Amino acid sequence: MALPKHIAVIMDGNGRWAKARGLDRTQGHRAGTDSARRIVRLCGELGVQHLTLYTFSSENWKRPPLEVRALMSLLIEMVYREVDDLNRNNVRLNAVGDLTQLPEKTREALEDGMAKTAGNTGLQLHLAVSYGSRAEIVEAAKRLARAAMTGRINPEEIDEEILSNHLFTRGIPDPDLMIRTGGDRRISNFLMWQLAYAELWFSDVLWPDFGEAQLREALDSFGGRERRFGMTSEQVA
Repeated sequence: MALPKHIAVIMDGNGRWAKARGLDRTQGHRAGTDSARRIVRLCGELGVQHLTLYTFSSENWKRPPLEVRALMSLLIEMVYREVDDLNRNNVRLNAVGDLTQLPEKTREALEDGMAKTAGNTGLQLHLAVSYGSRAEIVEAAKRLARAAMTGRINPEEIDEEILSNHLFTRGIPDPDLMIRTGGDRRISNFLMWQLAYAELWFSDVLWPDFGEAQLREALDSFGGRERRFGMTSEQVA
């Protein structure tokens, strides 16, 4: 069975999971970190090379301040709690997004986690934090415009590779498979450029309940698909 080199996940449903159990949303997010831990370990065991988790979107800043503060604190807790396990499993931590918007302690925790796992050569775990794809593309356009204005780049030479190298995800291969939990069928401003040829798989299961069985179901679906990239079946074969 073909295995995706890069899986991207929209981890949706924490709030609804908590509400159904009479819990507050923060407890749902905390339960979601347990699911993230399971999926990270399984991806590492299976040999997936890259895993990107949509951890906190640029739109999430609009949520109630109390929930935002709780999410930032939970992110700090998660990094420091998991860093030893990441090292034991040879997982390298990375963060993509507008990290300048993060509270100082949250940004420091991420930077510390990245530094402590920098030498690991197994699964590359990318947390999309304060990330929005439209803002990412706009920022890339600004950088290229500034480079063109100062003569450092010829506008006619700009191609897909050059633009990709100006995104938050530069150096990371595009996802082969995008998974979204929680029942919604949209990508919600997540990796719009990078998902151009990704296979999409949607699950009604809420993220805290997402585990090995659901991941294997997504991988089985991926393995049965023909990826043509604009070519014919005969060309691919």
